[in-house]
Amino acid sequence: RSGMAGPPMRQDSRKFFENLSGAGKSIAVLTSGGDAQGMNGAVRAVVRMGIYVGAKVYFIHEGYQGMVDGGNNIKEAKWESVSSMLQVGGTVIGSARCKEFRTREGRLKAAHNLVQRSITNLCVIGGDGSLTGANLFREEWSGLLDELLRTGLINEKEAQSNSELHIVGMVGSIDNDFCGTDMTIGTDSALHRIIEVVDAIMTTAQSHQRTFVLEVMGRHCGYLALVSALACGADWVFIPEMPPSDGWEDSMCQKLSENRAERKRLNIIIVAEGAIDCHNKAITPDYIKDLVVSRLGFDTRVTILGHVQRGGTPSAFDRILASRMGVEAVLALLEASATTPACVVSLVGNQAVRLPLMECVQMTQEVQKAMDEKKFEEAVRLRGRSFENNLVTYRLLSFRKTDSELPSSSFNVAVLNVGAPAAGMNAAVRSAVRVGIAEGHRMFAVNDGFEGLSKGQIKEIKWGDVGGWTGQGGSLLGTKRTLPGKHLDEIANQFRIHNNALLVIGGFEAFMGLLELSAARDRYNEFCVPMVMVPATVSNNVPGSDLSIGSDTALNAITDTCDRIKQSASGTKRRVFIIETMGGYCGYLATVGGLAAGADTVYIHEEPFDIRDLQANVEHLTEKMKTSIQRGLVLRNENCNENFTTDFIYQLYSEEGRGVFDCRKNILGHMQQGGAPSPFDRNFSTKIAAKAVQWISEKLTDCYKGGRVFANSDDSACLLGMRRRALVFQPVALRDETDFVHRVPKDQWWLKLRPLMKILAKYKTSYDVSDAGQLEHVTRVRPRDSKTL
Repeated sequence: RSGMAGPPMRQDSRKFFENLSGAGKSIAVLTSGGDAQGMNGAVRAVVRMGIYVGAKVYFIHEGYQGMVDGGNNIKEAKWESVSSMLQVGGTVIGSARCKEFRTREGRLKAAHNLVQRSITNLCVIGGDGSLTGANLFREEWSGLLDELLRTGLINEKEAQSNSELHIVGMVGSIDNDFCGTDMTIGTDSALHRIIEVVDAIMTTAQSHQRTFVLEVMGRHCGYLALVSALACGADWVFIPEMPPSDGWEDSMCQKLSENRAERKRLNIIIVAEGAIDCHNKAITPDYIKDLVVSRLGFDTRVTILGHVQRGGTPSAFDRILASRMGVEAVLALLEASATTPACVVSLVGNQAVRLPLMECVQMTQEVQKAMDEKKFEEAVRLRGRSFENNLVTYRLLSFRKTDSELPSSSFNVAVLNVGAPAAGMNAAVRSAVRVGIAEGHRMFAVNDGFEGLSKGQIKEIKWGDVGGWTGQGGSLLGTKRTLPGKHLDEIANQFRIHNNALLVIGGFEAFMGLLELSAARDRYNEFCVPMVMVPATVSNNVPGSDLSIGSDTALNAITDTCDRIKQSASGTKRRVFIIETMGGYCGYLATVGGLAAGADTVYIHEEPFDIRDLQANVEHLTEKMKTSIQRGLVLRNENCNENFTTDFIYQLYSEEGRGVFDCRKNILGHMQQGGAPSPFDRNFSTKIAAKAVQWISEKLTDCYKGGRVFANSDDSACLLGMRRRALVFQPVALRDETDFVHRVPKDQWWLKLRPLMKILAKYKTSYDVSDAGQLEHVTRVRPRDSKTL
C-alpha cells in the first residue's frame, strides 16, 4: 500500500489516558452537509463521553449556520439530552449548508460565539467539504481572535484562555467516498434501504417478467451502486469510476436477451446517478429504459430511489461505528496540543484510528482528479483494494463464460452447509458455485450437511441453478448439526465417487467436522484433498475469524426488535425490558447488540457476575429512572449463567424496581436466525466464498500428481477467516485458540468494546483505551484496502 506519511499521533496510549481529564474544557458537536443515518449515534457518543471525562458539552444546531448565528443554536447538552437518540435517522441537532461560513466575516461571527462560551474543542460530523471548512477555521483561529480583540468584542483574558482551537472530524456520508476510512457513517444504512427496495421490486418484476432500472445515489462515487449490485446479483451496473466501453449497449442487450431465453423472469440494472460513458456523456435510467424497450421489447420500469437512501433508522453497523468514532473523537480532543494537526476519526479493520484530516481530504480529491482526467483505472485503484475486489468479484459472478472460454479442469468441488442456518449462506453458495464454474470445475451441491454427504445426497449444480440466491435467508441446500465422525466410511466412499475438494460453509460444527476429516486422513486417503471452511453462524463463535456470515443480520434483528420493544413503552410509565439473545456461550450478539440498541446492562458468560453485581445494576438503573429517562434495556446472553436465568433477572428487577419502574421480558429466540440477509452479510459471504474457491483451485493444481489429487499437509485443510483487516487462510487445527467446552475462541476482540458500552450507559468504569482497540494510530493515509463491506 502506498500513501503519504503523517506525524505520529501518540506515543503511549496506555499511560496517557490515566492523566486525561475534560475538567474545565468545553466541547461542541455539530453535524454539517448532507445528513446520514448514524449521525445521532455519533452525537450521543460525543456528549456522553464528554460528560464522562468531566467536560462541558454543547450542541450546535443547524451546522455551521448555527455557529454563525449563535444564540439558542448553541446549547449545553446533558446526559438525558441524547436519550432515545441512537435509533433515530438523520440528525436531531439539524444540518444546513452555510454560505456565510465560507466568508471570513461569517467565520469571525462563529469564532465570537464560541469564545463567549469558552468552546475551544470542536467535533464536526460531515463530508469532506465540512471537514475542510473546519480545518480552515482552525488555521485562521489566532487571526480571528486578534481581530475580535482589536474590535473590542473580546478582552485580553478571553483571547488568552481561548487561544487554541482543536478540531476532530468524523465522516458522515452515505456515499462512502472519503479516503482513509473503510466505512463512513451512513453507508451501511443506505445499502439497507437500497436492498430493501430491490428485494421488494424483485417480487413484482418476477410476476410480470419485467426489467427494472434503479438509480441510486453516488454523483461522484459508485460504491453504493457497485455493492448493491453485488448484494442483489444485478445483471448490469453503471458506476462513474468505470465507464463502459463503446458498444456496451449491444453487450447489455445481449445479456438481457440470454437471461430471458433461459426463462429468467426478471432483470435488474443499477445505475449510479453520476454514471457516464467513456465519452463523458451521462448514462441515465430513461436512456437505458428506452434502449431496452426499443431493442428487446421488454416491459421495463424505472425507479429512482433518491432521498429514501438517506432515510430510515440506522443499521446496527452504523450505530456501533458512530458510537466508537464519537468516543474516540472526544479522546482525540482531550489529547490535542497546539502542534497536533486536525485529525479525522476513521475505521480501519476493527480499529478506530486517527488520521491527519487534510491528508485524507487531499487523497479524496485525487480520486476526483483522476476521474476528471479520464484515468479511470487510477481512480479505481485510489478507491482502495476493496473497491477493486468488489468490481472484480461482480464481473466474475455476473458474466458467464462460454464453454470455449473456460479453463480446462477435470476437478470436482463439493459445497455443503453445516450447523444452524445463517443468513448469507445462500449467497456464499451462489458465489462458490459460479466462481468454481468460471475456474472450469464441476460443482456439486450436498444437501443436509455431513449427514446428506454420507447418504449420497449430492448433485451437480449449474450456473443458472443459483440465480436469485443472494437475497434468500436460511439454507436452500439444507443444513444439519451432524458431525462426520460417525459416518467416516460412508463419507469416504462418496469422496471416492465424486470429490476432489470440499468447501464447508457453517458454524462451530463445520469447524469440528473439518477437524475430524483432517484428523482421519491417516486412515482414509480419500480425505487427502483440499478442504476449506468459511464461517457462517449468527453466534460469531468460530475460532480464527473476527466475523462470521449471518451475525450482522442477527444483530440487525436484535436491534430492530429492541427499537420496537422500547417504542412500545412510549407514553406509558417507566419500564425496563429484559431481553434474552442467542449465542450459546458466546456473548457477541448480546454485547454488540446492546451497544447498537443502547442497552443499560448486558450479561454474558465471558464476564462472570454475582448477586452483588446484579444489585448494583438494579440500583444504577433505578437512579437513572428517577430522572427524565423512562425506558431501560437489559440484555442477557442465553447461557451467561445457569442460575441467574432470564426469569430470575426479570423477577429481581421487578421486585427491586417496585414503585419506580415495572418490567417486561422477551426471549428473541430463532427470529435472530431468520430473515433476508443484510447487505453486509450478502457482500461478505460473496467475497469470502469466492476467495475460498480460488484457493481450492490453486491447491488442486499444486496437489495434482500422478493422475490424482493428494493433499495431506496442514495447510491443505484450512479455515478462511477475517483477521482484523484481511481474509486469512489458517490450518483448521486451531486447538490452542479454542475453548472446546464452551465452543468459543479463547480470544475475542469484541470484549474490548464492553467498557465503551458501560460508559455510554453512565457506569463509572476503568477504560484502558489501548485495550479497547480504539487508539492504535495509523500514521499513513493510504488507499482503502480492508473494507469488510
